[in-house]
Parts: sequence; C-alpha cells; structure tokens
Amino acid sequence: MLRRTLMAALAALPLAGPVAAQPAWPTQPIVMIIPFAPGPIDGVARIIGDAMGRDLGQPVVIENVPGAGGTIGVGRAAQARPDGYRILMHNIGMSTAPTLYRRLAWDPVRDFEPIGIMNRNPMVWIGRPSFPGTTLQEMTAYLQRQGTAANLAHAGLGSSSQLCAMLMQAALRSQATTVPFRSSGEVFPELNSGRIDLYCDQTTSALGQVQGGTVKAFALAAPQRLPMMPAVPTTAEAGMPDFQLSIWQALFAPAGTPRAVVDRLNRALRVALADPRVVTRLNELGTAPEPEATGSPEALRALLVSEVARWKPIIEAAGEFAD
Repeated sequence: MLRRTLMAALAALPLAGPVAAQPAWPTQPIVMIIPFAPGPIDGVARIIGDAMGRDLGQPVVIENVPGAGGTIGVGRAAQARPDGYRILMHNIGMSTAPTLYRRLAWDPVRDFEPIGIMNRNPMVWIGRPSFPGTTLQEMTAYLQRQGTAANLAHAGLGSSSQLCAMLMQAALRSQATTVPFRSSGEVFPELNSGRIDLYCDQTTSALGQVQGGTVKAFALAAPQRLPMMPAVPTTAEAGMPDFQLSIWQALFAPAGTPRAVVDRLNRALRVALADPRVVTRLNELGTAPEPEATGSPEALRALLVSEVARWKPIIEAAGEFAD
C-alpha cells in the first residue's frame, strides 16, 4: 500500500528537464561614467566604448557626471551596484584626489576594482601666439625672468594641466602666477587672445589648436615625437629629459564586482584596443592604446598605488588643496 502511494506521488511530479543555462553576461547595456563635462575625453571613450560593445554584445553608453574636479562622478560610480553594468572611466586624477581633497568620500584603491588601462595622452606645453620665443628653453627662461608677472593657466583643481604646471614650477623653482579655470575649453580663448601666457594640456585637447597654428607649441612631455605633431620636439630633445608626463586613462568597476565580470570587461577592452580601426582613430586624436603587456587589472592596480605615492609629496609641496 505504501509502495503504491509513493509510486503514484512520483508519477504526479513533472518530468525533470535539463537545468536552464544562465544567460551569458552582459544581458543589458553598460553605462560608462565620465566624471567630467563633455569634451575631448568623450571622443576616446566613445571610440573604445563602441568597440567594447561590439565584443560584449551590448552597447556601452556614456554618462557625463561633472563636478568638483571629477570627484562627484567617481563617488557615484563607487556607490553603483557591483554587477559591472556601471563602470568608471577616469584618469590620473584618480590617484591625486586623495591628496588634493581633504574630505574625499571614496578611496581609489579600496572602493574600486581595476579593469584596465585604455590609453595614455602625452602633455604638451603651449603658449599664446604672441609669446616671445619658440623653444622650451625660451619658455623656461621667460618663466624664470618674469617671476610672478608670468602666468600659467590650468583647468581646475586636480586637472592634468594643474599637475603639469606643478611639475614645471617645482623643476624651475618658478614663481609664475597660476590661473585656474573650470575646463580646457575656457582656457583656449584666453590663451588665443594673449591674456594667458602658457598652458600645459593633453594632446587630445591641444591637437587642433597646435595643428591650426592658433597657439605656439614648445615641447611634448613624452619619449617620442607624436606623428600628429611632427614638428613639436620632445622635452628630452629640448633639454629637459626628466620632464615627462603622460596622462593615463583607465576603466574601473565598483568594489565587489565579481572577478569573472571584471575579466570579461578587460577582455572586451583588450579586443577593442587591438582593433586597427580603433588604433587609427586614437592616433588621429593624438593618443595611443595601452600595450597588451600592461593591460591587465593587476597592472592598473599597481600603477594606481604607485601614482598615489608619487603625487602626494608633489601636491603637498605645492600646497594646493580643496577644503
């Protein structure tokens, strides 16, 4: 009797089918947060993001979240759900913010999972069209001779242009007056009109100005000349071999994002950066993709930790902080 009851109960159960396979990640669009207002950096992000989307099978959508030198957008990314659907594109400012901002709500190492380095943009020293000189030696001599009467623009606290200005001021023991703006877009009209003497900017921002002849270009802070600026010598060629600065840009995910998701994003990034069409378009913007050898999440984490340590004493010596 008991056996017949059990058999009847088993017969009433639905037949077991194969276990449903989990859909491959990702299954929805990915948002790439850029912690700055729309500008040249968006061009790089869209080129790489579009190529990543093709590999991932889902679009990568750009979301600009500007404010407070990029710290607002980074904070939003840090608080995102750690599922890989909201990631952050940031640059060297990720490593300088902990020193520049005394009340930072996030930590670049603790609160993020590195995905990979995207590209590096060399910095280029440029000046007003009427600047009295054409070489880096003439530029540095002017800074030392004019003292506080000379002025250097930068695009705001924590910007790459501010970091470049800090390095030059320290190298020359210059007393030039620094003039902060909110973006590089605000600097160029003042530079073109002659109200600003000098500015150091990323090649992706300055390329059009240099090619158009609306500014004077003195030197590229990189080991080799740039094909899109062939007439601009490197700082090494111009007599300052130790003055080099390239601004890296990289992708990060919120802390706690599964390693499998981080690896999938890194793989899509590496596929994108190996695409000849992407390489060509990045070169046209004045930048180049990060080599495969330094493209891992571990390489980005090591770079971030070393950059935090590198910039801390430089920023503290300059004494430029946010409250």
